[in-house]
Amino acid sequence: MPFRHEIKHEINRQDLLVLRSRLGAVMARDSHARGGAYRIRSLYFDNLYDRALLEKLDGCSVREKYRLRYYNGDTSCIKLEKKSKVNSLCRKDSVCLSAREAQAILDGELDWLCASGKPLLQEFYAKSQALGLRPKTIVDYTREPFLFAPGNVRVTLDTDIRTGMRCTDFLNQEIVTVPAGDPYGILEVKWDAFLPDVIRDLVQLPGRRAGAFSKYAACRIYG
Repeated sequence: MPFRHEIKHEINRQDLLVLRSRLGAVMARDSHARGGAYRIRSLYFDNLYDRALLEKLDGCSVREKYRLRYYNGDTSCIKLEKKSKVNSLCRKDSVCLSAREAQAILDGELDWLCASGKPLLQEFYAKSQALGLRPKTIVDYTREPFLFAPGNVRVTLDTDIRTGMRCTDFLNQEIVTVPAGDPYGILEVKWDAFLPDVIRDLVQLPGRRAGAFSKYAACRIYG
């Protein structure tokens, strides 16, 4: 996947209602969303010194992080993802894993990654060995996605952000999670070469400025 532009805004409940109405009138709904939304569970990796977390908090212009992710409780295809950031540009690379493979990673059984023949898995193995990457925290949230073909624009509204605190039992749907505190939600806008004016106008909110909110950082406050 090529690098894409990305901006984020923290939003309140009123913002959510306004944006949902605006975006729904112009943009298409993602066909994968059930009733307009889906539930995401991610598990982030970091090292003993919280390198990924500190790079985010320090505002490093070039950084990366790894996570496991699945949607709506469906563990038939779990994605290992690498998210790279260069200034305001972002890129996501991913590969699909089975539940058994994901659990092996969580259990620290990594040698099989070298023989997988998949570059991202081999890279994750090398980074895990060199940096000491380990599972850190679970992040759950609900996402409402909207699509607009010109500019390959994707706008998402993320709410009910919850943390598993220190729990890393990623495949267990019964674990207890708690709200990650402020903000109420996050608006994310991603696009390729250009952002159409109509979308730029739709996502404008009085008193809201682009920020660098990180769900991972917000959830790490709790452990």
